[in-house]
Amino acid sequence: MTDQYVLDLRDVDAAQVPAVGGKGAHLGGLSRIEGIRVPEGFCVTTDAFRRVVAQESSIGGQLDRLARMAADDREGVRALSAEIRRTIEGIAIPGDLAAAITRALDEETAYAVRSSATAEDLPTASFAGQQDTYLNVVGAAAVLRHVSRCWASLFTERAVTYRQRNGIDHRTVHMAVVVQRMVFPDASGILFTADPVTGNRKVSTVDAGFGLGEALVSGLVNPDVFKVRDGEVAAKAIAAKERAVLALPAGGTQEVAIDAQRQELPALTDAQVLRLVELGRRIEGHFGCPQDIEWCLVDDDFRIVQSRPITTLFPIPASGDAENHVYVSVGHGQMMTDPMKPLGFSMWQLTAMVAMHEAGGRLFVDVTRRLAAPMARAAILDAMEKGDPLIRDALETVLDRDGFIPSLPDPAPAGPAAAPTPIETDPAVVTALIERSRASIAALERDIRSKTGPALFDFLLEAFEEHKQVLSDPLSIQAIMAGMESTWWLNDKLQEWLGEKNAADTLTLSAPDNITSEMGLALLDVADAIRPHPEVVAFLQGVKDDGFLDELPKLAGGAEARDAVEAYLDRYGMRCVGEIDITRPRWRERPATLVPVILDNVRNFAPGAAAQRFEQGRQKALQKEQDVLTRLRALPDGPRKADETKKMIDRVRTFIGYREYPKYGIVSRYFVYKQALLAEAGRLVEAGVLPEREDAFYLTFQELHDVVRSHEVDALLILQRKEAFRSHHALTPPRVLTSDGESVTGTYRRDDVPPGSLLGVPVSAGTVEGRARVILDLAEADLEAGDILVTTFTDPSWSPLFVGIAGLVTEVGGLMTHGAVIAREYGLPAVVGVEQATRLIQDGQRIRVHGTDGYIEILP
Repeated sequence: MTDQYVLDLRDVDAAQVPAVGGKGAHLGGLSRIEGIRVPEGFCVTTDAFRRVVAQESSIGGQLDRLARMAADDREGVRALSAEIRRTIEGIAIPGDLAAAITRALDEETAYAVRSSATAEDLPTASFAGQQDTYLNVVGAAAVLRHVSRCWASLFTERAVTYRQRNGIDHRTVHMAVVVQRMVFPDASGILFTADPVTGNRKVSTVDAGFGLGEALVSGLVNPDVFKVRDGEVAAKAIAAKERAVLALPAGGTQEVAIDAQRQELPALTDAQVLRLVELGRRIEGHFGCPQDIEWCLVDDDFRIVQSRPITTLFPIPASGDAENHVYVSVGHGQMMTDPMKPLGFSMWQLTAMVAMHEAGGRLFVDVTRRLAAPMARAAILDAMEKGDPLIRDALETVLDRDGFIPSLPDPAPAGPAAAPTPIETDPAVVTALIERSRASIAALERDIRSKTGPALFDFLLEAFEEHKQVLSDPLSIQAIMAGMESTWWLNDKLQEWLGEKNAADTLTLSAPDNITSEMGLALLDVADAIRPHPEVVAFLQGVKDDGFLDELPKLAGGAEARDAVEAYLDRYGMRCVGEIDITRPRWRERPATLVPVILDNVRNFAPGAAAQRFEQGRQKALQKEQDVLTRLRALPDGPRKADETKKMIDRVRTFIGYREYPKYGIVSRYFVYKQALLAEAGRLVEAGVLPEREDAFYLTFQELHDVVRSHEVDALLILQRKEAFRSHHALTPPRVLTSDGESVTGTYRRDDVPPGSLLGVPVSAGTVEGRARVILDLAEADLEAGDILVTTFTDPSWSPLFVGIAGLVTEVGGLMTHGAVIAREYGLPAVVGVEQATRLIQDGQRIRVHGTDGYIEILP
């Protein structure tokens, strides 16, 4: 059968998705696998769909209206999609097309008529359940009618909304229809060749029920569930299956009751389950990725009626061996869990101090060897506890599994280690380090100007080595650790001696030399320059693009306002949300991003607020210091305790602010790299090698280097990378990932909080109650005084918002991550590492943040 409109399934393969859709292509591929039985059938191609739809001129206008409609306009989408479906179902199928379909049918046979869209069952988007399937369709007239209904189901409300949310143009998706001989099974269900919940690739899951699979898909019955690992049924749960869906002799299906004595019998024997999983592994091997497979059991013989990739699994980093590995997320430590483009993650890999592995657009560190040796294990668990307790708990979960991580001895010491020279508590140390960083960046800016073409990339590779030397500067590391260790010492000792939790939170208020907290306060100064000029304020309220700075001097007071913004960008313009990804637009490139925050500051603060807030914090810290020292001196052995504490307070105030400066230096260097690489990409555009400068972001550093040398680029690779990046946004990166593909989630093992509370890490002391503002994009911030910011993560770019809020809740973070440090700087009660906070807390709800004890209460 080679008709333009009708193709036999056995003549179809993966290359024909545009003609037969995702489902049809997969079924054609399945029918070619030895030992896999697929019900016979054919595909009505997308050419048929396009021909039919072209007969009705009104559809073009309907699609235009649909494209303009917001995905969250549910009523509008519902009404318009129903209108389009009615239009398509009302179109008469041309006679020659109807005849081609009818010739492929056996009049005495019942059929399953199933939609197969071109954007369906794809590696990056399954579209599972978005279009329609009709079972036990009998007779040519009924088949033709249901083909029309499948075409129309391209515009079900759920399919339209799914496409809108995934950024897929409705006009680019077409519908084929699969028509297969109907199978009347004894049992049916779904096989996942990887565990769909944990992601473990070595565990297969089988859901099974009696009769047709519609009973399971519709939720009519709970299925039997079998877990299979290493060729054995590792676990099973047999459900009471009271109902089933069966086929009717005259066509259609019917829900029936199952005899009481059969209800709790397993739908499959263990032997059948193992045979099914073996078939699934064969299918997985053919398609090259874990599969979601629909199956039917007929007379002890399995028929496969559908297979598609499991698109929700997080990818596994490539290891190059068959050993077990444990990976820890870099993004959770860097407070940026969004996916990165290839240039972004490859640059981070090239400039990082440790080897990193990419998966799903995120970076991971392999910690297997460190977990294998006792001393190294203790050190890494301790570090993770301070950084993100959920990561530590997840690692301990993996360690509890016998044999997953090998047991290795600690390496023999090379000799007696020289004791490090203690760093002096001297502000001049920090001043010298900052000056050293500035000089290094100035030299980079000067030297890179003359470099283009391959010479630029050679220069950058050398610059990356200096970048790593800056990061590994022993004095810089000592200064960072001095601030952090002093914080831990103060919290531990003052709780032990005075019973006071997190005392360092107050003692570190308004610490000097904190570039990130200064960044937030400096934007208050920008607001001071703008506030006296009503015309400028009114103009900024209407700003939509980044050219507004050129327009400001035309307004009364506009020149002063522009100068204030420009001065701010000169110092902080290299920053942005997700700044560890070099491809993210910087504030200097998108200054309009800052306008909502500036306007919030104009509205919510009085002149001079920056200096006033800093001084208030400094005074609170001084008062706390005097209070703590006075109380300590009254204790047994009080003078010694007070003297030790005073030294640590001086130490923490000298060094804790510097904790933020190395990141500022990294991001400053990144902006220099980016400007040079974008200039190079611009030359590639001028030469006709790249269509757009930003296409360079979808190549790794080495790939871009090769393109610059050869002036040749793989356009298909860039398209694939763009699609992969889009799909990576739908994945939730795990804190800990194993080489089996399992996403290991840690838990807070606490019972000392009120029922219903959301648990997290206490990082900045105090309790505050207020309105929750759930904000996922800095540019959409609209805050009032007293609001509590709830977001996924806060890297340093969020600190300008911190000056105007009363508390902070994030899904990611630990005691020493950037958001926590700045929250303490500003005296904001804060709880971080609150799983799914942005989903569990509704925008506008009243909440109470317990920053000392680490939990959130949602209030009536």
